[in-house]
Amino acid sequence: MLNSARARRIALGALLAGALGALSASTLTGCGIAPTGVIDAGEPAYGVKAPGKPVPDVQLYFLGPAGLRAASRPAKAAVGPEEAVQLLMEGPNEAERQRGLTNVLPVIPGRITADVQDGAVTLRLPLNAKRLDTPSLSQLVCTAANASVPGSGRPADVRVTLVGGGVKVGPMVCGGTNAFPLIQTGPSPAATPAG
Repeated sequence: MLNSARARRIALGALLAGALGALSASTLTGCGIAPTGVIDAGEPAYGVKAPGKPVPDVQLYFLGPAGLRAASRPAKAAVGPEEAVQLLMEGPNEAERQRGLTNVLPVIPGRITADVQDGAVTLRLPLNAKRLDTPSLSQLVCTAANASVPGSGRPADVRVTLVGGGVKVGPMVCGGTNAFPLIQTGPSPAATPAG
């Protein structure tokens, strides 16, 4: 009698397993979704960090209610100073405007170009560089310094010089909330005694 009770439990278990298997198979195939191959539907997604690789972005500096603020935008690859400044000149996007960010740069009659060396950027402006006020200078300097500059470890170490209309302003550095003239340590070349 003990063996027949055991045999019935085994048979019942097998019957239940079979019923559950049939139910799950019919559920999966009955959802109406047919199998497909690879569908080409545009560019691959970006913005999700791959293991060990930083997500590229570009930092643009706009003026906000509390002063200079960074706006981070996703990028497909590292963005150099000239491209970053061109994005800055286009002004804040809708999301950035909703955060209260604005562009205080004057209308610049032409393209700003950038010469990049190790740890230094020279922005060439199609106007007199002295016409820029402190917020405008800060926007340009901080955007250029936070772009991809060879030989720079930190954006605060990048020296940015603005040249335009026969006038040179700088070198300057970005202090996070403002651009500051670079303070030289040690004697200037004119103060060195000839000898």
